[in-house]
Amino acid sequence: MVYQAAGLATSDEELRAEAIQEGLRIVDENFSYDVTTISIATEIHRAVKEITKNPDPYRSMKDEEIRVSRELIKEISSAYPQDFKGYLALSVLGNTIDFFRDLHSIREDIGERLKFAVDDSERFENKLQQATKILFLADNAGEVFFDLPLVKWLERFTRVLYVVKESPVQDDITVEDLKRAGVEGELDILTTGTATPGVLLSLASAQFKQEFDTADLILAKGMGYYETLSELPA
Repeated sequence: MVYQAAGLATSDEELRAEAIQEGLRIVDENFSYDVTTISIATEIHRAVKEITKNPDPYRSMKDEEIRVSRELIKEISSAYPQDFKGYLALSVLGNTIDFFRDLHSIREDIGERLKFAVDDSERFENKLQQATKILFLADNAGEVFFDLPLVKWLERFTRVLYVVKESPVQDDITVEDLKRAGVEGELDILTTGTATPGVLLSLASAQFKQEFDTADLILAKGMGYYETLSELPA
């Protein structure tokens, strides 16, 4: 992660080396069983941006993810039923795509219709009958086109807040990314108030924490959210 972030942030070899050195120092000084990897990653990304003077090192990667996913969703959406389970599968499929691969390889990866190994979709759908607000915690920039059909379906029943990062970190989606994708007007947007992978509630904005505490359902995508939220009480 240190090498990737520094490599994307600048082509200046001296700045890149300085950023890598600082990132490795952060890992060495903070790695501990009682420190989360997300906390360490947050400090690394902060340092890389500060040293390289690049506020969004993953910008070009995110733009490519958006371009590719916009194309892919048009090709594969018809293979999925236009109902809750079909839209849920599309959203999950978006989370499985490795955007580091070429488009041909990605097409091969997602060519076969996704099937759930563990399927709790019926329980989830039943809970919607009592829900008045859902927090949809978005992951990577390229996934927004795969999320939209599900968000629109959910909005038939309840309010859905599409949660993105306040400012750039890795290839996680931000409000600016939504604007470049041309979809910011289609979503009810909330930010975490942070630039951390996942969300560290100790750093999150008061508004996010209020919405988080009062949401009936929380749909979180990505390893970052799993690492930071999975041990919280349901």
